[in-house]
Amino acid sequence: MLYVKAFHIIFVVTWFAGLFYLPRLFVYHSSASDGTGIERFKTMERRLFIITTIGGVSALIFGLWLTLAYAWQAYASGLWLHLKFVLVALLIAFHCYLGKLMLNFRYDRNRHGERFYRWLNEFPTLVLIAVVILTVAKPF
Repeated sequence: MLYVKAFHIIFVVTWFAGLFYLPRLFVYHSSASDGTGIERFKTMERRLFIITTIGGVSALIFGLWLTLAYAWQAYASGLWLHLKFVLVALLIAFHCYLGKLMLNFRYDRNRHGERFYRWLNEFPTLVLIAVVILTVAKPF
């Protein structure tokens, strides 16, 4: 099971790398004015979203594997795991929202400015802090 845990962590890191960087690309894309740069951002965003999705799905698969393997311990251990699942659900929704924003950029329908994307970029950081504290400290 240590390999399963290792792959879960590897894919969580992959997923979060994309969740951190995609909104940053949106910051730069929303400020771009030349056609070549805009097309480059569209390509980068699409490729990063694919890699991020692979990381997220893989993290979920290995995380569910761990949960099922230790279900009797996990559910008896307290509220921390349930809160972690809620945060993971929020991350999935955030990931989907980033996909929607990416499509808006692809079809030149962006309605947000640079400041919006800078604030959006902070959300996964807050969730990551909460998930790590819940997982390591198990406060509940």
